[in-house]
Amino acid sequence: MNNFEILNTLTYLGAAFVLFLIGKFTFKITHPKLDVNHVLLEDDNVAFAASMTGYYAAIICVLGGAIIGPQSDILTELIDIFSYGLLAIVLLQVSAIINERLLFPKFNIKKEILTDRNLGTGVIEGANYLATGIILYGAIIGEGGGYHTALAFWIIAQVLFWLASKLYQVITPYNIHEEIEKDNVAVGVGFAGALIAIALLIKTGIQGDFVSWQESLFTIAIDTSAGFILLPLARFLTDKILLPTRSLTDEIVNQEHPNVGAALIEAFAYIGGAVLISWSL
Repeated sequence: MNNFEILNTLTYLGAAFVLFLIGKFTFKITHPKLDVNHVLLEDDNVAFAASMTGYYAAIICVLGGAIIGPQSDILTELIDIFSYGLLAIVLLQVSAIINERLLFPKFNIKKEILTDRNLGTGVIEGANYLATGIILYGAIIGEGGGYHTALAFWIIAQVLFWLASKLYQVITPYNIHEEIEKDNVAVGVGFAGALIAIALLIKTGIQGDFVSWQESLFTIAIDTSAGFILLPLARFLTDKILLPTRSLTDEIVNQEHPNVGAALIEAFAYIGGAVLISWSL
């Protein structure tokens, strides 16, 4: 690695550090009554930590899209990093609001995380952040798009998340809202895996050079349809192959202490299936 490459690396790391500070400051502005350091360090709130980890991981995804994308001079690279980074920070905040209104309309997510310390809810909100970051990564990484395409893909993704959540509730023989309110972490982990899997497939459909809306929308439709087929199939395979001697539903909801390990296997099945499909397309 020559001196120029070292300088570029340090510049990117510096830009990432600044964006993290902006992301933390923006989160504080949108949550004026929340002392982030106190909740994390004094209250030891793991649910909030799970949510914030997804938030910061999403910012990393967006930075990756700007850095790995079409190369140009360092000044243009920095402009892209900060402009896309700031756009992502705003969209992440909006995603959290949409998540509360659409995915969980029956209860207050902030109360569940901050007051009840509901880890299942924190995992889901963190997954929602990360899924948004994955999709923005796909929208940014190619040529021929821009801010308007990234924004449009984000809007499409929110609709698909909502549809995926409805499908997930259909294929699971229990009420997700009720289980989450009962602090069932296992249910939150499984649902989080489904959201990330859908995001990976949407990313596959939108990443690369933007040619036309017709082509992009067609590809998204194909990849997302594969994802909607994947969800029930992956759950069936988890039940019959990965955990053949136990019922997945029994392990997750019909025990005194829900089996988070079984839920991790379920989440793996969703995400692993999405990765295999994306490699095959």
